[in-house]
Amino acid sequence: MTAMTEEQAADASTLVVRRRSIGRWALFGVTASVVAAVDQLSKAWVDAGFPLASTGPPAPGFAAPSPVIGDLVRIAKSYNDGGIFGLFGDSALVLGAASLAVIAIILVYQLRQGSISGPLLSLTLGLLLGGAVGNLIDRLRHGYVIDFVDMGIGDMRWYTFNVADSAISVAIVLLFALSIVGDRLPGGRAPVATARSDARDTVR
Repeated sequence: MTAMTEEQAADASTLVVRRRSIGRWALFGVTASVVAAVDQLSKAWVDAGFPLASTGPPAPGFAAPSPVIGDLVRIAKSYNDGGIFGLFGDSALVLGAASLAVIAIILVYQLRQGSISGPLLSLTLGLLLGGAVGNLIDRLRHGYVIDFVDMGIGDMRWYTFNVADSAISVAIVLLFALSIVGDRLPGGRAPVATARSDARDTVR
């Protein structure tokens, strides 16, 4: 076929970049929505069906954890007015305000880098946003976050957590990996150059 003119190539590359941007935002938004929804549904189910539980020695007013996979994974509902994994103590209001700032930073980063980088970054930021929104909803509704996943062996237990915490933890690991490998991942090339290459390939 006839070779593209520079103007046609520029128009085609702009269209490819726009479509790629829409796809990245869709991935980002769907991921965040699914994480936040699953987080809230799981918390509502646990809060309605399980009593507060103690992962340590028996305590008055607290039930024993409910086994899921033996002693390895249990449901132990707790109300956490601190940060992720129960860190930072009684600071729900401060953490709620911090969550709003984090959400704003995530959105700005997706706006600036999400369309430029590969889809894995948008997926990672979506996980991070969904987790932040899930826990923020709890803080706004209750003044605390509902945690319920208790993992460990015997008396060696991890901090009790929830779906939002899990999404945030996975996102942090992925961000660390992305900071190391960067553009070597598939889809991580510069968008304009990639779009022009894609546009030329379309008409060859």
